[in-house]
Amino acid sequence: MQPTTAPCAPSAASAPRARGRQTGVADFVAIDFGTSNSAVALPDGDGVRLVALEPGHPTMPTAVFYRADTPPPQVEAERLYGRAAIAAYVEGLDGRLMRSMKSILGSSLLDQGTDIGGGRSVRYRDVVTGFLRRLKVLAEREAGHAVTRVVLGRPVFFVDDDAARDAQAAATLEAAARQVGFTEVQFQFEPIAAALDHERQVTREQLVLVADIGGGTSDFSLVRVGPSRRGRAERRDDILANHGVHLAGTDFDRHVELASIMPLLGYRALRPARPGEAPREVPTGVYFDLATWHLINTVYAPARIAELRGMKSWYADPRHHTRLMRAVQERLGHALAAAAEQAKIDVALQGRAEIDLGLLERGLHAGLQESQAAAAIEADLERIVQAAAETVRGAGIKAQAVDALYFTGGSTGLRPLVDRIAAGFPAAERVRGDRFASVAQGLGQHARVVYGSV
Repeated sequence: MQPTTAPCAPSAASAPRARGRQTGVADFVAIDFGTSNSAVALPDGDGVRLVALEPGHPTMPTAVFYRADTPPPQVEAERLYGRAAIAAYVEGLDGRLMRSMKSILGSSLLDQGTDIGGGRSVRYRDVVTGFLRRLKVLAEREAGHAVTRVVLGRPVFFVDDDAARDAQAAATLEAAARQVGFTEVQFQFEPIAAALDHERQVTREQLVLVADIGGGTSDFSLVRVGPSRRGRAERRDDILANHGVHLAGTDFDRHVELASIMPLLGYRALRPARPGEAPREVPTGVYFDLATWHLINTVYAPARIAELRGMKSWYADPRHHTRLMRAVQERLGHALAAAAEQAKIDVALQGRAEIDLGLLERGLHAGLQESQAAAAIEADLERIVQAAAETVRGAGIKAQAVDALYFTGGSTGLRPLVDRIAAGFPAAERVRGDRFASVAQGLGQHARVVYGSV
C-alpha cells in the first residue's frame, strides 16, 4: 500500500448537512463496521454512548457463524454473532465462520455464494447485510425505538489504487445499510472519526498523525484538526495523507507464541544426532499453523494427526513430541493462541508475563519479558514504524511539523510499538484514544453534526 496524499474515493460524507427531525427522539446511530471488531454509538444528552453489543462489551468481533446442523424445516441456517460465533468455531461445531467480511467489499466475490454446510449456501453480500442488520437490531433494542438514519465509518480507501472498485465498495455498503432499513446513510472517514475526540480539546489548528493499529492492519492518516474546523460535515480535505500495512495484533500474537510457547512443543528443536550428520531441526510447518488463528483447525485433520504421531522418533527430547500431540489431539491450539495474546497484553501492562501451560503438562510455565516480546516482533515493528514515516513524507510534511500522535486500536497497548512510532516524531504530543471504540465515538459525534439534535 503506497502513501496517498489526496483521497479521491467518493464518499457520502460529502452530502449536504441534514437538519434534525422534530420527532422527539434521536432516530440516528453511528456504526463502526470494522474489519476485526465493530461498535455502535447512540446520541446521549450532549454526547454519545456506546451500545453494549454483548454483555459487558461495547465492541463485538466482526464475525458470524452459520450452523450446518440447523434443522431442515428452517430454511436459513442459524447464525451466531461476535464472541459466540468464534466460540462455536473454536469448539469445532459443524458450520462456517465468516470474519473480516469488510475486506470483500469492492471485490468480485460479493455476488458469489459459499457453502456453509448442511446443503446450504450464502452469498457474501448477504453476509455483510446480515451483520449490519444485527448491529441495527442491537442499537434499536438499546435505544428503545427505531433508528432510520446512520453514519457509517469508512476507510479513506476500501481498495488501494482502484477508484472504480473503491466506489463500488462504498456503494455496496450503502446498499446493505438501506436494505436493513436505514433510509438516510452518510459516511465519515475513520481517521477523521478517530481524531474528532482529540479535536474537541484543541485550541489551535494542529496536524495529527492518527495511528489505528488493530488486529489485521496498521493504518496511518495525517489529519488537520482545529477549532475552526470543528462541527463541519465535510472533512475530506482535512486528510492530507493515508498509508498502511497489513501487519498488526494477530501477527504479533503469532510471533509471541512462536517465541515463548512453541519451543516447549519442539519448535526449532533438533532431531537426534546421527553419525556423520549435523543435527537438523524438526519440521516447523505444524508450529506455524498452530500459531496462525485461521489455520489451527487444519492441524486437527485425522491424516495430519497420524502424520505427526509417526514423527515421534524425530524428536531428541520426547517431551516435545508428547506436548505437541496433546495440543493437537485435545484441540488446544486456540487456547494456546489465547495464552499468547494474553501474554502480549500482560507484557504491555506489566513489562513481563508468566504463561501457565498446565493444560499441556502439569506445572509447565513459560516466561516472557518485554525485551523478548519486542525482539520477536522486531521485523513487523520496523515495517509499521516505516509506514508511519512514509505517511508524513507522502504529504510533503516534515516530521517536526506533526503536532500530535493519536493512538487507537487494540494493538496500541503495546508500549514498544508506541515508543518506536513516537521516536520518529519527537516534537509531537502523544494522545491515547479509546483503543477499541474511539472511531465509533467519533462517528457518533459526527452523526450529531450531520443529523442535528431532536
